[in-house]
Amino acid sequence: MTERLTLYSYWRSSAAYRVRIGLNLKGLPYETIAVHLVRNGGEQHHADYARANPQKLVPMLEHGQRKLRQSLAILEYLDEVWPTPPLLPATARERQRVRALAQLVACDIHPLNNLRVMRFFEHEWNVPQSERDVWMKHWMSEGLAAFEALLADHPSTAEFCDGHAPTLADCCLVPQVYNARRFGVDLAPYPTIRRIEAACLALPAFDAARPERQPDAPAAQPART
Repeated sequence: MTERLTLYSYWRSSAAYRVRIGLNLKGLPYETIAVHLVRNGGEQHHADYARANPQKLVPMLEHGQRKLRQSLAILEYLDEVWPTPPLLPATARERQRVRALAQLVACDIHPLNNLRVMRFFEHEWNVPQSERDVWMKHWMSEGLAAFEALLADHPSTAEFCDGHAPTLADCCLVPQVYNARRFGVDLAPYPTIRRIEAACLALPAFDAARPERQPDAPAAQPART
């Protein structure tokens, strides 16, 4: 399929980060259109974008005239349209494990720490920044502890979350670890996660997807190692 791919993204959005990784792993060229989630009240709320994506979230991927929403659904779409290299393993049991790991991040950790949740705490309930930080660190730590337990000593865990090639689970894990570092979560208790993150970031597809390498990132952002 030769139709243009256009990713509506924000450099620090972990959901958009997942899709950038998937596009890069597939070797698919795409155009990035930045949607600044903070400036001017958040460009995702502007009328044109809200019509295209009523959830007012990023990412959104355009494939020709089709508008694709929700990061995990986008990644599975990419895997079905461009099956090589695969983002899901060969067997039903392995695919279930990878999807469960991916959803642990995307459905359990991430929604509790999303920008719109933090804004609601701040503007509707006047929750101080220090208390919001405690909330974020708590739920990130809870989720990462569960993720670590599901990885450690599991026979399918290898160089990556499942086997010797990155999958949907790795596409979700690496952005979440970036967020955890950003908010000062102690990662020492998660050695398997840290090892897999390092293996992922050594790959060009993950390295190019880093937030600080995006065209809308502030110029002064250094690459994390």
